[in-house]
Amino acid sequence: MRKRDIIAIGGSLGGLDALRRVVGALPADFPAVLLAVLHTGPTSPRLLAQIVGSSTPLKVAYAENDDEVQPGRLLIAPPDCHMTVRPPGVVSLDSGPKVRHARPAVDRLFESVAHTYGPRSIGIVLSGGDHDGTDGLDAIKAAGGLAIVQDPRDAYDPQMPFSAVRGDHPNFIAPVDEIGPLLKRLVLAEQ
Repeated sequence: MRKRDIIAIGGSLGGLDALRRVVGALPADFPAVLLAVLHTGPTSPRLLAQIVGSSTPLKVAYAENDDEVQPGRLLIAPPDCHMTVRPPGVVSLDSGPKVRHARPAVDRLFESVAHTYGPRSIGIVLSGGDHDGTDGLDAIKAAGGLAIVQDPRDAYDPQMPFSAVRGDHPNFIAPVDEIGPLLKRLVLAEQ
């Protein structure tokens, strides 16, 4: 079995609650890197890291340029910035053009994770509108990684999950409360 220790998560409307529930099921010593993009407006008050951090024992922070990714830590894309990773595991932030009407965009994160980590990566699409995340999840699967999609019937806004299911035939489709335990099985099986 392959080592799976890089987890990229994306969502929009309803994604905050879903993300809190996923990471709330993970232990403080979870041996994987977690990176998340939630669609936020450019003037968002920058409270996501604090809100998500109150739900999990993991360390949660907004990403900054040149942050090194670390296991047991969740980095969240700041408002109005795309977040990507580059070898050997360094975060880059930029204010490039919107992708699928979003900045930060899930596709940008997922595609960079696929390129940097290949088969070590796991991509997760959570609740949200539009189609962001579908192309990036395709890239993760094409690189040998795993694709997980929140069951659209379980999502507050099913558009992103429906698009991801139609677009790339994910490895797993699960209710949000089953995704955290699934991640533990996938990641800890390699330890």
